[in-house]
Amino acid sequence: MMNTLFAERKNRILSFMRDQAYNPLKFDELLISLDVPSEDRGVFQTLLDNMIEDGLIIKTRKERFAVPERMGLITGKFQGNIKGFGFVIPDIDHEDIFIPANEINGAMNGDRVIARLKGHSSEDRHREGEIIKIIKRANKTIVGLFDESEYFGFVTPDHIRLSGDIVIPKDLINDAQKGQKVVVEITRWPEKNRNAEGRIIEILGYEGEKGVDIMSIIRAYSIPYEFPKAVSDEADSMPVMVSEDEIRNRRDLRKLTMVTIDGEDAKDLDDAVSIEILPDGAYRLGVHIADVTHYVREGTAIDSEALLRGTSVYFPDRVIPMLPKELSNHICSLNANQDRLALSVMMDIDSQGNVIDHDIFESVINVNERMTYTDVYKILEANDEELKERYKEFVETFESMKRLSLILREKRMRRGSVDFDFDETKIIIDEKGKISDIIRYKMTIANKIIEEFMLLCNEVVSEHFYWIGIPFVYRIHEDPDPEKMESLNLMLRTFGYKLKGYRDVHPKAIQDVLNQIKGKPEEKAISMTILRSMQKARYSDIHAWHFGLASEYYSHFTAPIRRYPDLIIHRIMKEQISGKLDSERIKHYKETLHNITTHCSERERAAQDAERDCEEMKKAEFMQDKLGEHFDGVVSGLTGFGLFVELENTVEGLVRLSSMDDDYYIYNEKALCLVGERTKKTYRIGDKVKVQLIKVSIEARQIDFILIDENENGNGRSKHKEPELIEKGKKKDKDREKLLKHIGAKPKRKKNKH
Repeated sequence: MMNTLFAERKNRILSFMRDQAYNPLKFDELLISLDVPSEDRGVFQTLLDNMIEDGLIIKTRKERFAVPERMGLITGKFQGNIKGFGFVIPDIDHEDIFIPANEINGAMNGDRVIARLKGHSSEDRHREGEIIKIIKRANKTIVGLFDESEYFGFVTPDHIRLSGDIVIPKDLINDAQKGQKVVVEITRWPEKNRNAEGRIIEILGYEGEKGVDIMSIIRAYSIPYEFPKAVSDEADSMPVMVSEDEIRNRRDLRKLTMVTIDGEDAKDLDDAVSIEILPDGAYRLGVHIADVTHYVREGTAIDSEALLRGTSVYFPDRVIPMLPKELSNHICSLNANQDRLALSVMMDIDSQGNVIDHDIFESVINVNERMTYTDVYKILEANDEELKERYKEFVETFESMKRLSLILREKRMRRGSVDFDFDETKIIIDEKGKISDIIRYKMTIANKIIEEFMLLCNEVVSEHFYWIGIPFVYRIHEDPDPEKMESLNLMLRTFGYKLKGYRDVHPKAIQDVLNQIKGKPEEKAISMTILRSMQKARYSDIHAWHFGLASEYYSHFTAPIRRYPDLIIHRIMKEQISGKLDSERIKHYKETLHNITTHCSERERAAQDAERDCEEMKKAEFMQDKLGEHFDGVVSGLTGFGLFVELENTVEGLVRLSSMDDDYYIYNEKALCLVGERTKKTYRIGDKVKVQLIKVSIEARQIDFILIDENENGNGRSKHKEPELIEKGKKKDKDREKLLKHIGAKPKRKKNKH
């Protein structure tokens, strides 16, 4: 309750100070203007102090309060660049601020900062500024590669946006060896013309050893890996079977036919589904979700650790689970032919996809079969006779599920739900931890059955508990920014499309565009641009609609084994169902849910970033031994410095403008194409091209191609120059000299090799 109240008061203050008529006021003047009661004077002072600390407002030398943007200042996140300069991504503005290398003043990538505007850069592309204050540091620990000189050690950060090595005093090296990946704790932040300093707190292993690369990413994103002893002890004490006493307190659904449908590798099975055809032809859909909160009780070590993690994180060779395997893979997982506790949602649905009745209750279930997406697809679409015979008692069930899922999807499309059709990447790792293949993974009808059922269930649960009027956790997705929609519309017009009502866009207008580009060469590029133009979905304790789904009510309920917001929702639901949600518990949730939702949104973003970083790293690793090979690809993106080409296996690389020397190519931003000045040769998104791989950098997650032409014999020949290759891991002499100068030492003379 207090956190929500503070948020409302902060918003009121910000709205007041952002008004054009506002002039910076002193503290006493603000008290009067905002009608702050005298007894709240201390709370108001604390609130202002917190807002100053967060960079939302500033206090001038004359003791007056104002928002930074009205004073020529910008608050935002600093994004570094491998070349030394960077940008500030503003909180509320839309144009990034260019920060020259000599104006960064000790900021590091991800830091929350305040920048002062200084005009425009020489190319007039960006507003330019300098960082005057670092509000909050983002990198308390950094992962990188250790090296050593005679006088000190130093670590080169893995993250390419973290420029500048970290100096490690001799007594803080802690037995690290040259060539090892390590975790460094910052002991002294960087300053202008001075590197950061730190101490090594963990040695991950030598670069190239099995699993070290992914462990480096895990540590870089501060993802907890091992469970504390208290958590492990609690997990060891968990029951392995459902007790008869608990079964008597629940609705018994063990005779109801139901299945789980998941990927082949899944071990944490959250959801099971059942379906019946009622006498009037309606469908009775059952979604049965693992009752995790029966085992994960509030205040326990397991619960605290689950909240800290927020979500499970999925890498190609491992899962970092939110819950210990004793729960996630065993007693909570809905394994076939095992009694399991669940929260069930039974929904009666008519032929138009309308939910005409529903019931939510605690249950005990026993899943009949553990199905995979692949097998269900083969039964429904590939008419696999062997599988149809093997699962003959379920074939009719799957057919009914398919019919209902198509009805639900059609209804969702009619209301305007935005449905991106991106292929996924599947990275296959061998027993040595190396990539054996990368393939494009297409969503099938089996995936879509589960997707539609889970979406509907989440909506039903969210709406049900919204109208009860109790504290809850919602999955919200705010409307897009009008200016971004206007820019999107301008881009779409270059392809001959139009975004209707872009100034106040409805999701249906976006889906109309997606329908028009379906199957076109430019489909992926436009889809990605649309996705980047929209807001990011997040968790909130305050109800709002979900723009992307065009849904008035939406929550995450169906994955409590791997998402903490689902788990906390289960806890609230069970207390309401059992009559235990009294005034004290309601007050408790009002006071805690805001922080929980904020934290879970942050952990979700960290998990997504880590998974994406790992995928990009593994793609670069996969291509590393293919230098010189030729590939067919499609132009997937265009910029002022080159064009991006995507291969069939989803690997994407850059063809630099500097390598295209058969002509001088000009980037036409409005028409989204590269045009040769002399030949008028044009490259557009969706064009098929043939490329040669000429450079791979695993550290930078970067793949470079050059374009090649086909001669009469079908042998590729390059008509473009290859950029100079940089030897992997080689450090420039001037970097070492800079570090030596940093500690006041002289360069060490090279010894003759024997």
